Amino acid sequence: MEKTPSSDALYRWALVLAVITVFYNILEGLVSVYLGFEDDALSLFGFGLDSFVEAVSGVGVWHMAVRIRQTPDGSSDVFERQTLRITGGAFYILAAGLTASSVLNIIQGKHPQTAFWGIVISCVSILAMWLLVHYKMKVGSQLNSQAMLSDAACGRTCIYLSVVLLLGSAGYALTGIGWFDCAGAMIIAALSYKEGREAMGKARGKSCCCGNSCASQK
Repeated sequence: MEKTPSSDALYRWALVLAVITVFYNILEGLVSVYLGFEDDALSLFGFGLDSFVEAVSGVGVWHMAVRIRQTPDGSSDVFERQTLRITGGAFYILAAGLTASSVLNIIQGKHPQTAFWGIVISCVSILAMWLLVHYKMKVGSQLNSQAMLSDAACGRTCIYLSVVLLLGSAGYALTGIGWFDCAGAMIIAALSYKEGREAMGKARGKSCCCGNSCASQK
């Protein structure tokens, strides 16, 4: 019979997964922003900025895991709510900036120099985020923590963003049509807006990305 890990071991795993998420997003953001800027790839550049915002959100998740470990029945604290507000505002700004830049690029007829790095980074991100979501779901289920399960489910949005980047980059690589990159950036902007709205909702204790009540999570 497989031995079930203790609660302490599971909470340690939850903290490790949160830290990995933060550092992975920072690394992904740095690489994506640099290569997106160098290659004039707007979708890759926007994807990298989104990763930085996800890293800020990950800090809040790490704090939440620490708080739940210490007081399982406690509700979200000031730090978590403030982090959510900052995250939500950053997503709104990103969405507006990407939308405006996409429209401008379409008008000016700009296109990326290459889509190679967008394809590579999106494929790596899909694999990495799938693994993180899988293990977060496993730990959250074993701890019976709706908050951790909600965070894991929200991680699927990162997979969707990676798929959008992959399709936009692949579309440009196959056709050479610049609006594929702009279309990818605009979809990333739409998903960023959605994430911003959900973060603001969670900060107010109304709803989470999984449709659960934040106030009842523990």
